[in-house]
Amino acid sequence: MEIFRRPVPLWAAIITLVIVAGILFGAFAFYREIVYNYEINLPAGTPGGIVFQYGAWPALQNANFYEQVLASLTSQKATFIYVNLSTMRLQFFKKGAVAEDVSVLSKGKPGSWWETPTGLYKVESKIPSDYSSIAHVYSPWALDFQGNFLIHGWPYYPDGTPVGSTYSGGCIRLSTSDAKALYDSVPVGTPVLVVSDDFTSDSFQESVQEPTIGARSYLAADLESNFVMAEKNPDEVLPVASLTKLMTALVAVEYVNIERTITITPQMIVPTSIPRLKAGETLSLYDLLQPLLKESSNEAAVAISYFLGPKYFVSLMNKTAQSIGMAETHFVDASGSDWGDVSTAHDLYLFARYLYNNRSFILKMTTDNNDPNAYGPSVFMHLQNFNVFAGNPDFVGGKVGQNGAASGTIMSIFNGEFPILDATSATSSEISISPATSTTTSTTPTQERPYVMIILGSNDYAKDARDLLSWIKATYQ
Repeated sequence: MEIFRRPVPLWAAIITLVIVAGILFGAFAFYREIVYNYEINLPAGTPGGIVFQYGAWPALQNANFYEQVLASLTSQKATFIYVNLSTMRLQFFKKGAVAEDVSVLSKGKPGSWWETPTGLYKVESKIPSDYSSIAHVYSPWALDFQGNFLIHGWPYYPDGTPVGSTYSGGCIRLSTSDAKALYDSVPVGTPVLVVSDDFTSDSFQESVQEPTIGARSYLAADLESNFVMAEKNPDEVLPVASLTKLMTALVAVEYVNIERTITITPQMIVPTSIPRLKAGETLSLYDLLQPLLKESSNEAAVAISYFLGPKYFVSLMNKTAQSIGMAETHFVDASGSDWGDVSTAHDLYLFARYLYNNRSFILKMTTDNNDPNAYGPSVFMHLQNFNVFAGNPDFVGGKVGQNGAASGTIMSIFNGEFPILDATSATSSEISISPATSTTTSTTPTQERPYVMIILGSNDYAKDARDLLSWIKATYQ
């Protein structure tokens, strides 16, 4: 028996298409509203006048800045999760009002590879019980907000036994009951605002006297009080050369898993100080950070940029600089070899402060005190350290740079002992010191302070840096 198919009338086909399109559009609109329809408008006057994008947002370490953002979100009656890593509290705001307020039981260790990042993220997914193949534990009621970073309840082993440790690999841990309540309340796509107040000034004050340094621009300042010990043209925009590589390292550890590997290709082999990479070999991000920060390897910088793609990587460098508040800073490559990589001493101070407070392990890798950690020693043998003060026990970390445009550049952070002006009346938040004088004795009370020296446009950055350090010690220490 032959079956004949009757053609569908045009009007019927049109009606069918309209109905199907309506269903699909309705489903899309519903999904978009539930999951993605969160638009955040930051208040006017934010650093650099930036339009917000989801991701790491270092400026949220600044208490004044995140208070503005929080006020803006609540005034817009936004629904979002707010985590303050300093107060260890998590709040769930529903239409601008606090619906839940709970304790954060643990976070990533500050200064470690697993430090919990600040930023404005969103709930990417919800997992009733997330399993870690590294720790071999389950994390209940997990909200994934960035890569390996989650908000979850108290972890437990496969046999159901709760873990005894409060250690966190960067995740935000709540009690299991609090995590369950949050999990039930929060839809996928909800913004997650993570902040810290590490940048609050402690009101430390020093006296000041100008040194004689030949560089076009320099700045020496206390990293906790914002006090400027000495400065010259701190707002002049100048090439920064290989100081760029500190931003390369920061973006890399913020956006790429430290254990991720990449195969070296011929285009990554570029002119550099000490050639070390070979086409065809496979290296991890951790491996590449060693020559990048010690030997100022251009090869390592280029290879690192290929983890995300050079163009996108540089865009993240500029985005991160702006979020820190480096309004006069611009990068065009990951190595600093281009004359278009520019900044100011003032901007670099903000950068140094962020690294010191939140990514100190990057600074440690620039010193000779970089002890092997969980990732082991460098695969590169006999690395040299180009940092002028690498062997100085007070040296916390930094970078040097040299090219035709920048002349010489250097950023060095130190911990130093400063005499206290009034030890009897001063408190931890009201400390000041006086210049060192011939009457200063070994019995004078002192306090350890972190400070940074930044020099741009120098014909001899090593000499200028040593002269400036000597002046600081003679004047203040």
